[in-house]
Amino acid sequence: MMKLFVPGRLCLFGEHTDWAGHYRTMNADIAPGAAIVTGIEQGIYAEVERSSIFELYSEAPEIEKVWQDFSCRMDEVELKRIAKSGSFFCYCAGVASYMLEWYKVGGVRIRITSMTLPMKSGLSSSAAICVLVARAFNLLYNLNLNTLGEMNIAYLGELRTSSRCGRLDQACAFGVKPNLMTFDGDEIEVRSLNVKKHLYWVFADLCAEKDTIKILSDLNKAYPFPTTDADRAEHEALGQQNLDIIDRAIRYMAEGEVEALGRLMTEAEALFDAKVAPMSPALWSPKLHSVLQDPNVQRLVWGGKGVGSHGDGSVQFLARSAEAQHQLVDYLNDRGLKAYELTLKPVHTVRRAIIPVAGFGTRLYPATRALKKDFFPIPCHDGMVRPVILILLEELIKSGIEEICLVLGSEEERQQYADYFERPLSDEHLSKLNAEAREYEAHILDIGKRLHYVYQREKRGFGHAVYQAAQFARNEPVMLLLGDTIYRSDSNKPCALQLIEEYERYNTLMVSIHSIPLADVSHYGILHGIWEDKEHSVLNVDVMCEKPKPSYAEEFLGVRNKDGEREYYSVFGQYILTPEVFAQLHEDIMRREIDGDHVSEIELTSALEAVRQRSGMMGVRLKGRMFDMGNPTALARCVEQYSK
Repeated sequence: MMKLFVPGRLCLFGEHTDWAGHYRTMNADIAPGAAIVTGIEQGIYAEVERSSIFELYSEAPEIEKVWQDFSCRMDEVELKRIAKSGSFFCYCAGVASYMLEWYKVGGVRIRITSMTLPMKSGLSSSAAICVLVARAFNLLYNLNLNTLGEMNIAYLGELRTSSRCGRLDQACAFGVKPNLMTFDGDEIEVRSLNVKKHLYWVFADLCAEKDTIKILSDLNKAYPFPTTDADRAEHEALGQQNLDIIDRAIRYMAEGEVEALGRLMTEAEALFDAKVAPMSPALWSPKLHSVLQDPNVQRLVWGGKGVGSHGDGSVQFLARSAEAQHQLVDYLNDRGLKAYELTLKPVHTVRRAIIPVAGFGTRLYPATRALKKDFFPIPCHDGMVRPVILILLEELIKSGIEEICLVLGSEEERQQYADYFERPLSDEHLSKLNAEAREYEAHILDIGKRLHYVYQREKRGFGHAVYQAAQFARNEPVMLLLGDTIYRSDSNKPCALQLIEEYERYNTLMVSIHSIPLADVSHYGILHGIWEDKEHSVLNVDVMCEKPKPSYAEEFLGVRNKDGEREYYSVFGQYILTPEVFAQLHEDIMRREIDGDHVSEIELTSALEAVRQRSGMMGVRLKGRMFDMGNPTALARCVEQYSK
């Protein structure tokens, strides 16, 4: 049995441009559609498992008045009939019929355990249930669909009902974060957006009437070719003028211009009222405008606008502060609305990094009797010879990392790092260096000011070593590099920076990955997943398999590249760990302590897998090469090739 959560969605800007942009297939003069959409904190919680039939049950008290348990055979004709019936479960049947027709799946049993998402209020409860059904089939039958694939099937399934949903409704598939969706004919692209400051949103069900079918029918009459001035005004509002608003909204969110973003909401609503609302009597919305113009509301917000297809469905505001957000929710609820909070938080850019260097380096004995392996010298492409640790630290600093924590085996080991990074050269040695080298000496001492040290006094595995830096991480995302691996970028960006930039797009646990020959898979942990992007650079990981046999990997773990060939991916040696990973490591350690086990190793891989199952994991193909320093053969290869 699997547990799933799918949120509702809130369209912040760009309503109606999804279907308008689709008309570019008929009229190239129509501008592409664009919308900023976010998942919300309210949604549908469910438990799903395989079944011989299609079944939906509910234990959710929030929907007990409208819910009746449902089941039917996995029969294409029957499912399509139910989809067209307009019944409560028509959306679910529409998705199930598509899955059966195209993927020949069996049934599923879905039990709704909680539903905190209000229905028929512009927050796409119907899209959320469609995504839930699509995701249940995908995961239970290992269909290997990525998030965009689940979203598309949810949309196609809903089209099999009498509803005419827009393409942005299923954005709830991407979770609780803001995304830019663009609609160019049949093409859809989704890109995560950055938020610099907290955005305190409030949205509310107006508890009034809204006729979405009438609204969409009226607005579509102006497409694909405008014939009147009113038609052309609608095209402008949903086309180029919308693109201008979207561009400014993205900039304001990224730069933290909260007040300007609020004013933009009010501007967008005025544009809609002037050029779109006159096209449909169903868009007459007295309650919406009464709330927008309420002086008790205006003093708490930077701006506000309608939601979804508009009309008197829902309203949204950008509150001036967290306190104003709470006050606004209370006030709207007192007015008889159903109000909710949504706080969009900044993506923490990665500022800290961890490098465990506590190992003795047994495979490089006896050299490690005299010198820790992370101080082994490596010739570099600029003619300098650097120790491994300096190469790693420079990689991080060039990537914007401000503080680095080294995990050592004991306090005694710290002296070697202090001598190198904190003690200036003697005047005698310094005088023998040229001007460029003397400047570089100051650079090394500056790096030393960024270093912190923690100690792994018990050798209980890699995860245990990483956990020693939990306090240093400060409950923020942190980069992890291996102490015996260095990297050469094949682009103008260091490998670490490439990974950080992808983290800022996806805001989830990240590992760098690279392809390895099938013959070598038994020496590595192998990752399988689905590509999230057209470039095949970001893998949504669904399996982590430690040291599989080649025959097993060939059958189950291959990931197809752009040419349709199977490749096998292992960790490249760089990670971005979320706070959840440290929480999981703590749980693993405490469980062993309770059991009286003080010697078993605490592995990072098992903690990563536990977090992946709950929250997901992305693997990123970096443009670069990895050089392992952990054994004599690898060391010799690195010394020979790193500088080339």
